[in-house]
Amino acid sequence: MKNTIPFLMLLMATFLLVSCKNEKEEKAALYPEIKKSPEEVALALGKEVFDGKGMCYSCHKPNQKVIGPSVADIAKIYKEKGASITDFLTEKNGPIVDPTQYSVMKTNFAITKNLPEDELKALETYMLSFAK
Repeated sequence: MKNTIPFLMLLMATFLLVSCKNEKEEKAALYPEIKKSPEEVALALGKEVFDGKGMCYSCHKPNQKVIGPSVADIAKIYKEKGASITDFLTEKNGPIVDPTQYSVMKTNFAITKNLPEDELKALETYMLSFAK
C-alpha cells in the first residue's frame, strides 16, 4: 500500500500536466495567427512612417490641404503621371504637385532622404492608396 500512494500521486500529476497541456493547445487553435499580404504589410509600415518618423502628418492630411497638398491630391497626380514619390522624397526628381510649396518641403528631405528603401517604398504604397 505504501508503494502505491507515490505511484498514484505520480500518475495524478502526469494526468494533470497532460490535461493542462491539451487545454493550452486548444486555446491556441482558437486564435490562429493571421497572415498579412505583402501589400497589407507595406500599407501598415507606410502609415507608421507617415504618422511617425517621416513627419508627413504635420503638413499633409488625407483629404484636406493644410500646409501641403492633401495625400489624395498627391496620390492622384503621381498615379496620373506615373511618377515616383520616392524619387521626389530623395530629391532625385523635382516637385510635380505644387512647386510653390517646394521650399517648405525641402526642410523635410533631411528626414526622408535617410529613410531605408523599404520604408520609402512602403510610404509610397500608403500614399498611393489614397488615389481615387
